[in-house]
This record gives sequence, structure tokens and C-alpha cells, in this order.
Amino acid sequence: MKGKRLFIGGIPFSSTVDSLRAAFAQAGTVVDASIASYPDTGRSKGFGFIEMSTEAEAEAAVAMWHDKEFEGRMLKVDYALPRGEAPRRDAGFRGPRRSNDFGQQPRRDDMAGSDQMAA
Repeated sequence: MKGKRLFIGGIPFSSTVDSLRAAFAQAGTVVDASIASYPDTGRSKGFGFIEMSTEAEAEAAVAMWHDKEFEGRMLKVDYALPRGEAPRRDAGFRGPRRSNDFGQQPRRDDMAGSDQMAA
């Protein structure tokens, strides 16, 4: 069972829920459509969700729209994971990342002696 809810990535920032709904209605009945946005500005995050009425219609929507152009951008369409099952990303900003030759974060004790080694 793949489900009826789809994740849509690559949505143009100028797109509306209505234009997204109309596009996916070509594959069947759209039960729900949403575009994620930032709460403070209301600007689109560039992704959203579509729920189709049946799994067959969801499958048709994936076939119709995955890696296809929509309002100037290529969409990524896949089955959405149930809420709570998607991996969480750390949204905090930590500043620029530094790495050593092995692509790992330097340890604090490694950095402490780096000034002395450079001299």
C-alpha cells in the first residue's frame, strides 16, 4: 500500500494552491492540496502535499508529474511518509562548517593547538 498522499517538491514560489490542485486534477480527484510556507512571511517553502481520492489516482499523478515541468520548475513527486515517520532535519543555524581532510568536524582539542602548529 503506497497511499494517497503525495509529497511535491520543487514547487515554484509563485505557484498557488489552486494552480497546484488544477494541475494534479488532471490525474484524478484531488481531496486536499497544500503548499508549505514560512509562518512569519507567508513565503512558500517550495514544497507541498496533494492527497488524491484513490491510490490508483495517486499512482497516476506520480507518473504524470514526477520529473515534469510545472510553471517553469521541475517537480519531484513521491508518496508522502506518514506524519512522524519522516526523518527530522535540524533547522538551527550553527554558522559555517569547518572540516578537516577527512570531511569530519574538527574536535575542539584539535583546534586548540592549530595556532601553535602554524607558527
